[in-house]
Amino acid sequence: MNLALWTVTGLLAAAYLLGGAFKVITPREKIAASGSSGRWVEDFSDGGVKAIGALEVLAAAGLVLPAVLDIAPLLVPLAALGLVLLMMGAAITRIRRHETKLVVVDLVYVVLAGFVAWGRFGPESFIS
Repeated sequence: MNLALWTVTGLLAAAYLLGGAFKVITPREKIAASGSSGRWVEDFSDGGVKAIGALEVLAAAGLVLPAVLDIAPLLVPLAALGLVLLMMGAAITRIRRHETKLVVVDLVYVVLAGFVAWGRFGPESFIS
């Protein structure tokens, strides 16, 4: 179970680090022009998109660093819960925009982050 949790955590951290950094450094207009999956930025200001990207980068760090450094490991499941909330917001935004096919991807991220939160709060907790 611990190996599965670390694998999912690593994949999530990599995805959110890359995706978040992309949102932070790329202009909103360029994200919107990158394809149908980026059209959601039309509903947000430049600062809103940058804030979402920053949250994703922080969550990626929060998924890995506290456990690796053994400093406040409680932050790992809390970061995973934060990602659950963030991706639920993403799914709601997609539903509101009638982008129903892309909602499935958001829900997969919800399930994966939920798995990490459940595992790190429960059976494979870092907290003794």
